[in-house]
Amino acid sequence: MTTIKGPGIFLAQFMGDAAPFNNLKSICLWAEALGYKAVQIPTWDSRCIDLQKAAESKTYADEIKAIVNDCGLEISELSTHLQGQLVAVHPAYDTLFDGFAPENLRGNPKARTEWAVQQVKYGAKASENLGLNAHATFSGSLLWHTFHPWPQRPAGLVEEGFKELGKRWMPILNYFDECGVDVCYEIHPGEDLFDGVTYDHLILYCSN
Repeated sequence: MTTIKGPGIFLAQFMGDAAPFNNLKSICLWAEALGYKAVQIPTWDSRCIDLQKAAESKTYADEIKAIVNDCGLEISELSTHLQGQLVAVHPAYDTLFDGFAPENLRGNPKARTEWAVQQVKYGAKASENLGLNAHATFSGSLLWHTFHPWPQRPAGLVEEGFKELGKRWMPILNYFDECGVDVCYEIHPGEDLFDGVTYDHLILYCSN
């Protein structure tokens, strides 16, 4: 317990169009005044960060870090929760999850997935440029609609689903390794990784 730091706050839940929630500096000052020590930054919100630019420019990453530090805070992690969700979407949910993608990619699941994979990889490099060693994301979901086993799931369906999930994530995880950053999946209802058993399933199929 002596190694626990904080408290920290996830900015995505508070960003808005009105001050002090409409830009990185003002929301960090707000968070610091409330006693927070660190912020988790949502990378899909351009009011906080330009993710691609942070991945491609160490100078820009240093500028983002300086904004947060000058407010008396640290960056705990970057978050690609929404982009990670789009790495794996069951076709039944395409319309629902299109809202997480840029308008020009909506209605095009293949292009949306490719964009999402690249976004999460940008998250790895941006984290490295910021000196972070952990990154928060979602796994996406190909199987959640089968969580309640009625009608009975066909034999092999779960294994097939996790095999595909592992196939999509393994190149991303390898890139995170290259950047020296750990992927931290948020275990969450609606995701294929929603408990320890499902996490173990992904690790199994990423290893095979």
